[in-house]
Amino acid sequence: MIHVRMRLIGMTFGLLALAAGTASCSSGQETASGETTVKKDGTVKIAYIQKQGDQQYFVDQANGAKEAAKGLGAQVTVFDVGEDADKAISAVDTAIAQKFDAIAVVVPDQQIGPQVIDRARAAGIPLLASDDVIKDGSGKEAPFVGFDGTMMGEQVGKKAAELFKESGWKPEETAVLSVTKLDLSVCQDRVGGAWDAFQKEGVTGVKKIDLGADNTVTGAQDKAAATVTANASVKHWVVWGCNDESETGAVTALANAGFGAKDVIGVGLGAYLTCKDWKAGKESGNRAALFISGTEVGRSAAGALVKKVRGEAELPPRTIAKTEMVDAGTWQQAGVVCT
Repeated sequence: MIHVRMRLIGMTFGLLALAAGTASCSSGQETASGETTVKKDGTVKIAYIQKQGDQQYFVDQANGAKEAAKGLGAQVTVFDVGEDADKAISAVDTAIAQKFDAIAVVVPDQQIGPQVIDRARAAGIPLLASDDVIKDGSGKEAPFVGFDGTMMGEQVGKKAAELFKESGWKPEETAVLSVTKLDLSVCQDRVGGAWDAFQKEGVTGVKKIDLGADNTVTGAQDKAAATVTANASVKHWVVWGCNDESETGAVTALANAGFGAKDVIGVGLGAYLTCKDWKAGKESGNRAALFISGTEVGRSAAGALVKKVRGEAELPPRTIAKTEMVDAGTWQQAGVVCT
C-alpha cells in the first residue's frame, strides 16, 4: 500500500511539473467568441506576402513591418509574388508549411480571398489583409490594415477641383483622365471618390474618360498615349489614378504628346513618384499628390499580428492609416521617400 501511495504522489508531482513546464512556453486566453488563443513566447515569425514588391510603396511597407517587428521581438519575411495570384496562394502554403505564426497578405487578385483565408484558418494561423480587402466564401471580410479608398479618392478629387478652378480653363475644353485597374475594388473606390468630390466642388461641364490600365507606369503611359490621340479636341487635362504609377504614367504620356505643365493638372496618389519632378526642381503636370505611407501600414500590420499571436489582443476589423496632401513645397516635410 505504501508503494502504491508513493507512486501516486510521484505521478502527481510529475503532472504538476509538466503543467508548469508547458505554462512557461505558452498560456491560454479565451476570446469573446469562446475560442482559445495560445500565447506564444519568443520570436514571432510573420510572413508578409506582397504584390508588386518592387514598387516603392511596398518597399516602404516591408521596411516598416520589419522595423516594427524587430522592436517587438518578431521577425518578418517578405514574399514578393508580383501580379501572380497562383504564387500568392503558394506563398500562403509555404508560410503554413514553414510554421510561420502569422500572415499579412496583399493579394494580386481579390478573387483568391476565400482560398487564402480558408488555408490560414484551417492551419490556425492569424491572417490579415493589407491594402486590398479580401473576403471568405461567406462574404465576411478578413481583418484589414490600409487606407479608406473612397476617402483617399475624395481628397484627390477635391484638390483637383481646387487647382482646376485656379487655372481658368474652360470646362468644354477640358477632360478628366481617370486611370485605374478595372478589376480591383479599392481602385474603383479611389477613382469613384475622386470624381464625386470633383463634382461636389461645383465643377460642371468637364467630361471624364475612364482608362483601364495595370497600375504600372508603362501600362498607364501606353494606354494614355492612345487616348490622348483619340481626343485631339481636348486642350487641357486633369489626371488622377489608382496609384502614383497610374497618374505619373499618364502625365508623362501627355508631356510626350506636347502638353506643357500649364495644360495639365495631375494629382497623384502615393507621392513617391510625383515627387521626382519636385525633387529635380522640374516644372511638370504633377501638381500635387496624396501622400500614403507604406511604412505606417507595414508597422500597423506587424504590430497587430504580434499582439494576436501573443494573446494580447484580437486583430482589429479595420485599421485605417493617415494620409496627407503634399506638393512641391511640402513633400519633404511630410516625410515622402522619393525614388
